[in-house]
Amino acid sequence: MKTRFKRAVVKIGSNVLAGADSGLDTAVMEGLADQVAALHHAGMEIILVSSGAVASGRSIVGTDKKLDQVSARQLYSSVGQARLINRYYELFSRHGIICGQVLTTKESLSTRDHYLNQMNCMNVMLDNGVIPVINENDTISVTELMFTDNDELSGMVASMMNAECLVILSNVDGIYDGNPQLPGSEVIREVRPEDNITSCIGTEKSTFGRGGMLTKYRIASKVADEGIEVVIANGKRPGILFSVLGGLPANDFSFTTFLPSDKPISHVKKWIAHSDGFAKGRININEGALKALTGERASSLLPVGVVSVEGDFEKGDIVRIISPLGRQIGIGKVSMNSTKAAETAGQKGGRPLIHYDYLYIE
Repeated sequence: MKTRFKRAVVKIGSNVLAGADSGLDTAVMEGLADQVAALHHAGMEIILVSSGAVASGRSIVGTDKKLDQVSARQLYSSVGQARLINRYYELFSRHGIICGQVLTTKESLSTRDHYLNQMNCMNVMLDNGVIPVINENDTISVTELMFTDNDELSGMVASMMNAECLVILSNVDGIYDGNPQLPGSEVIREVRPEDNITSCIGTEKSTFGRGGMLTKYRIASKVADEGIEVVIANGKRPGILFSVLGGLPANDFSFTTFLPSDKPISHVKKWIAHSDGFAKGRININEGALKALTGERASSLLPVGVVSVEGDFEKGDIVRIISPLGRQIGIGKVSMNSTKAAETAGQKGGRPLIHYDYLYIE
């Protein structure tokens, strides 16, 4: 089999793996594992980001105690994750392939050193023919430090690992141009970098996961902007990965492809692009700075363009950049702490507060 890419990230959503009894749909899981194995043997490096631990644990753990949301996730995921990875290990072993578990948290990716350490771990696995199976470590995550869902995690992993394609598998065929429940609605097959299709997307959350199609769209748009092709497809469709990653005919189904930008960004900027949740403060800028940062020419954020500084941050922290109208236009890594930044705000001369190399404009 020929493959379209050298390296891809495949995110398998909770609704894909959920069976009728709220446990794992072993038939769907086996089908996806068979496809990943075939692509792996054809020479493609595949990283799996798999949901399903909480749903798996919930189906076999019975408790009479009333649990809060965080405690429930910790309990169910602690049991379900063991069951999930054991199942993957068994399925890949049938094909002579080893898989390994990678559990992470949002906090563990908040610094550049930790980010690079995580990247090195997965590179070592891939170099030795091991398929990484990644999930958020719900046993120790708390609400405010959790990823929005595994869509967000998969986007960060695709960016981190310089993947050529991110496949987000859900229980629908892609993004529709209207309500999928109504006659006449069709899947939007292709989204270009300049397209904005938010008006077509509902805000409903998924049945078992934490996210929804709007989250998938936002992640897909960001990752495609970084030069990575993104596909949103139905993971329950037989042979879906062969169609998306192997280039085989899709038969009677379709999917949504986000075309990658032809202006990929640096690896450091990719890290910054996915670091919004780690921001320690806000930099409010004036109209002059806004024009400079969003213009055609590359530009750093200079102190003269800063109106005010909010928050308490240190040199090297991530901060949000806010326009005169109060809209976030980007994020960046600051070259000085908040006290120094406030002192130099509005002054001409001096070094950039955020150098272009450490600046991501949304």
